[in-house]
Amino acid sequence: MTRVTRTSLLVFAGLLLCTSVLGQETKSQPVARLITRFNPTTTTATAVAANASPTLAEASDIERRAFEQTNLMRVKNGLPALAWDAAVCRMARVHSEEMSRLNYFAHTTPDGQRLRDRARAAGILSFTVLGENIAYNQGYEDPGAFAVERWMASAKHRENILSPEFHAMAVGTYVAPDGSVYLTQTFITR
Repeated sequence: MTRVTRTSLLVFAGLLLCTSVLGQETKSQPVARLITRFNPTTTTATAVAANASPTLAEASDIERRAFEQTNLMRVKNGLPALAWDAAVCRMARVHSEEMSRLNYFAHTTPDGQRLRDRARAAGILSFTVLGENIAYNQGYEDPGAFAVERWMASAKHRENILSPEFHAMAVGTYVAPDGSVYLTQTFITR
C-alpha cells in the first residue's frame, strides 16, 4: 500500500477507513491495520526459517505486552489466562517478518500458505484448533497494547481473544526499518 502524507489509514476487519488531516503541519499520523482469523483448508507445508522458540521471558517487550494485555482481557471476562507457546511465537514471528519483507498484509502468504500450512511447516503437527489475529501499526508508543485494544473493539478479533476453545497463545512481532510494527497473534489448543 502506498503511504500518503497527512493521511491516517485503518483497515478494520476488512474495511479500509481513510481520514485526511488538513493543516500545515507535516507530522505523520499513526497508522494501524487489523485482520482476524480464517478457517484454514489446505494442508501443504513448506520449510520455515529456523528461528529459536522464545520463552515468555525471551519475548520482545511488544510481544510480552500484547500477551499480558490479552490475558488481562480474558481474566476480566471470566476466562482463564492463556499459556505462552514458544513454538507458536517462532511461527508468528516468521509470519510478521515475511509480511514486512514481502510487502503484504494477510493470513495467506503470497505463495498460498495458510495458517495450518505455516503451523505444519514450523513443526507444529498436533493441534485441535488454531486461530490468528494480525495487526500493523506505526507511530504508536505502545504497539502491543494498542493492537489488543483495537482487536477487542472488533467482533471477530475479540472472538479469538475470548474464545474458551484456546488454551495457549503467543505473539510474534517484527519491527521494520521504517518503524512499522507487524504483529501476528496465534492461538492454539493441542
